[in-house]
Amino acid sequence: MTEPYPRDLVGYGGNPPDPQWPGGARLALSFVLNYEEGGERNILDGDPESETFLTEILGQPALQGERNLFVEDIFEYGSRAGFWRVLRLFREHQIHFTSWAVGIALARNPDAARAMAADGHEVASHGWRWIDYRGMAEDEEREHIRRTVETIEKLIGTRPYGWYTGRYSENTLRLVAEEGGILYSSDTYNDDLPYWRLVEDKPFLMIPYSLDANDMKFSTTPGWMSGDDFFTYLKATFDQLRREGETEPKMMSVGLHCRMAGRPGRAAALARFLDYVKEFDDVWIAKRIDIARHWMEHHPYRAEG
Repeated sequence: MTEPYPRDLVGYGGNPPDPQWPGGARLALSFVLNYEEGGERNILDGDPESETFLTEILGQPALQGERNLFVEDIFEYGSRAGFWRVLRLFREHQIHFTSWAVGIALARNPDAARAMAADGHEVASHGWRWIDYRGMAEDEEREHIRRTVETIEKLIGTRPYGWYTGRYSENTLRLVAEEGGILYSSDTYNDDLPYWRLVEDKPFLMIPYSLDANDMKFSTTPGWMSGDDFFTYLKATFDQLRREGETEPKMMSVGLHCRMAGRPGRAAALARFLDYVKEFDDVWIAKRIDIARHWMEHHPYRAEG
């Protein structure tokens, strides 16, 4: 066990830092809306097969060399209707979210980008396409990063400061850090608090995301069968972390998708959860860029030794 091991299985261990959330909050709560519709696999964009991931039909085979029209319809519901329903809910509750926004998806629906910016939400990057980046040539992925940053800045007047590819490659984090203007990455799921990671010997901030408190489980097995399932799990996670936060404050991420949480029966569950969390004055509901800036100020990187 003397050879270097690339994984960190220890993290903060039994002594996590006090995040010092604003106002002495017990919990930092981050809502994320994934905007992906129009960036999924499609032969119209040169892909060899149609999309199958995170749709209403589990086990749907990929159609080789042809469009899957009803899967396209499912995605289109997200951009045409679901997005606007979710946006209204957050506007009514006066809560801001971070959007993992796919570059080409926003380019195909600029009104969505402008509406999020107008409402004060953070538009962060979810890559140029909603695809698996494993195995992509480094130069091609670098170009995707450049195009995404350029597109978001053109649409809303400000560049993205956060990044989440999701299905990332071995090169992704290095290329994101190399870009120079990204302040944090959420391509990690391994903690309840932000942490620093060395990338090419330079510190880079990681803000972990969550795949469990996430509406994607409406399209996975096992997963949510109803909005009640979703609400119950979100509430249980929130209550547990807030209880722990009396002595060890943490962070909670809630992942949402336009084509999933934007469906009426699921949006009703989301509305219940938004109502619930607003009952507490010891919870900081924050965009991820605000969490990043807070961490940089209160927990700057310190080299070991």
